[in-house]
Amino acid sequence: MSSSLTCVGMLWATLSLLCAAASCTGFFMPYWLLGSQLDKPVSFGVFRRCTYPVRQEGQLQSVVMVEQCGRYASFLGIPSLAWKICSVVTGVGCGLLLLVALTALMGCCVSELISRTVGRVAGGIQFVGGLLIGSGCALYPLGWNSEEVQQTCNNLSDQFELGTCQLGWAYYCTGGGAAAAMLLCTWLACFAGKKQKQYPY
Repeated sequence: MSSSLTCVGMLWATLSLLCAAASCTGFFMPYWLLGSQLDKPVSFGVFRRCTYPVRQEGQLQSVVMVEQCGRYASFLGIPSLAWKICSVVTGVGCGLLLLVALTALMGCCVSELISRTVGRVAGGIQFVGGLLIGSGCALYPLGWNSEEVQQTCNNLSDQFELGTCQLGWAYYCTGGGAAAAMLLCTWLACFAGKKQKQYPY
């Protein structure tokens, strides 16, 4: 089984997979924003949340915190327009990074799959994917003024103001994977493919 990748291409395929895994894991996990409500730890992702308040039946003002993680009931249930845009943009970016990473892995096993030109195109796709994820990470703070986030951050949060909350590991994981894909993988992709053989006809 021969490879269509150079030694640099093997490194590119490995890093592409790691970057895509980091970004996709961070995107899916609900630990982008950490805070507390009614002395319970609360965390938010882009489209998921852990620990949420529920009114008890039969008692007018009684609220309990349900310590579970889950998605919002619908796309419209996401608490802010910025987070809705962020979830779409980041999801598309993660999909692009994953597509290139899987193609690069196939290039490790299939000869003549990735030429120099295909490698450069793949690097361009990775750059766009990283740019989309980076845009999603930049949009995320615009949703910190939503009612749900303010309740969690002692009513001190606003756009680009965390209040008593803090950014979680998933935010950094998503952004770090995107940054590495944009800066490192895009450059390595230019040298990933072997030169195509010229066949005389």
